[in-house]
Amino acid sequence: MDQRGMVLLAGNSHPALAAQIASHLGITVGDSLVYYNGSKEIQVEIQESVRGKDVYIIQTGAKDVNNAIMELLIMAYACKTSSCKNIIGVVPYLPYCQQTKMKRRGNISLKLVADLCCKAGFSHIITLDLHSKESQAFFSCRMDNLRASPFFLQYIIDNVPDYNNSVIVAKNPIAARRATSYADRLRLGIAVIHGEMKQEEIDQDGRASPPPSSPAPPDISRRLYSLGAMLPPQAAKEKPPIYVVGEVSGKTAIIVDDIMDDVQSFVDAAKVLKEAGANKVFIMATHGILSGQNDIRLLDNSQIDEVVLTNSVPPDSGPTCNKFKTVDISILLAEAIRRIHNKESMSHLFKNVTMED
Repeated sequence: MDQRGMVLLAGNSHPALAAQIASHLGITVGDSLVYYNGSKEIQVEIQESVRGKDVYIIQTGAKDVNNAIMELLIMAYACKTSSCKNIIGVVPYLPYCQQTKMKRRGNISLKLVADLCCKAGFSHIITLDLHSKESQAFFSCRMDNLRASPFFLQYIIDNVPDYNNSVIVAKNPIAARRATSYADRLRLGIAVIHGEMKQEEIDQDGRASPPPSSPAPPDISRRLYSLGAMLPPQAAKEKPPIYVVGEVSGKTAIIVDDIMDDVQSFVDAAKVLKEAGANKVFIMATHGILSGQNDIRLLDNSQIDEVVLTNSVPPDSGPTCNKFKTVDISILLAEAIRRIHNKESMSHLFKNVTMED
């Protein structure tokens, strides 16, 4: 690849992935310095000329997600003020990508992150397996949402013993479309886990407070005091205990998902699958966030046989688990950079990939 007219930079979140991408492209990572001063403010120094060049910044949402996103924004702004031509962000795991729905008295945080990225100077974002595909519309710049599913499919064919006797499992009904996409290409059946593990109810903070039942005092207008019953009586939403829909007995169960963060839900799913007769349980997820302090211990003591993750997020420097296997997706990101720089079509990277992946 001809490096003329482009510069490849990397933040502090995943230098190993940046080195792998540069190696695939046959170039070197540009000279830049991202550090924290005495007051913990982030400072950036771009130590080579970027004037008139396309700058590719590699940064992923690691454990320290807020510092990762601020490093990314400040690096982009530093390149913008240094008169570069275009700024392309290579962000395998996009921070805040799970926060795409409005919750009570909350906000949609990813929309704010998208506005910040565009304001900082990004003209293009490359990411991998967004939690919600529709959230691409939050970004006013160009965006490519790559998929890791071809790598997982090849891993299943090459490394799962007798994979023809396997079943693709959706951890919840929402993930059924993803599981169906995998199953169709592997010619396998699917199963869906429904329900939830019962937990203690959490006291509400007044969001659903009923109107007062006592009559209004005679000197206060009844209309201002209470309108009475406003809604017809309805049963509260309640999920059944967790169970499996589909046949998994005597088969290898492969749970596919985009993010592995809440480890307990995967552990519960594996327990239910083993109780239903599954021989082995594999977990395949693109982004291994594993933010809990006891996640490694939970996985070690669980009935999960193997956890397959990509290297979109750097491995934890703490205790390791022998059940982890890694799928390298650096060549996919490198090819995306090469095609964008050479103004080639990106359609080949989405060959046989569906929107449900």
